[in-house]
Amino acid sequence: MLRQIILYFQTDSDRWLTMLTDHLLVSAVSLVIAGAIAIPTGVLCSRYRSLKKIFEAIFGTLRIIPSLAILLLMLPVMGTGFWPAVTALVLLAIPPVLINTIAGLDAVPDFILETARGMGMESCQLWFRVRLPLALPMILSGMKTSAVEIIASAALAAKIGAGGFGELIFTGIGLFQTDLLLIGGGSVAILSLLTGVLFGGMGRVLLRYENR
Repeated sequence: MLRQIILYFQTDSDRWLTMLTDHLLVSAVSLVIAGAIAIPTGVLCSRYRSLKKIFEAIFGTLRIIPSLAILLLMLPVMGTGFWPAVTALVLLAIPPVLINTIAGLDAVPDFILETARGMGMESCQLWFRVRLPLALPMILSGMKTSAVEIIASAALAAKIGAGGFGELIFTGIGLFQTDLLLIGGGSVAILSLLTGVLFGGMGRVLLRYENR
């Protein structure tokens, strides 16, 4: 088995790099779009409580739908390819970021907000200099969860033509080649672990004040 894996990288390393690039691209684009939607929506839900139940119900429902089901639902709507996969992955990634953003903002103590108001801060300053920085640990945690879910689900996106390591996994299943399954699945697992490490490092850099 090890010999077959080594042989694969000796003969098809270019193909592996192409799949790596495709997997990272679809994952990164999906995460950025999900964050751009979920974080402002979380701010709105925290500010206007009537919106909270609506958005939590919508995206909470999406969270319990299996990843493959959402991906396949994109077929009749958008067809196959990169953007249908991104759309499906964004729908999967929004709930953790949205829920954590709301929870982080709601967890900011009232006495801190009152102190900031007493120092003369206006509403905009209160949000950008107090509430969002204090909610940042929860937001980053939601982004980390979404990133790992996206990377794992992006393997399934190969079913709708998005490329990535899913191609290798499904080829291995179809041909009963365990070496391809191990390479594809192992690559996805390593990417997920590295993503966790990356967000951990980002947290330590951005949240230096917590360690002082």
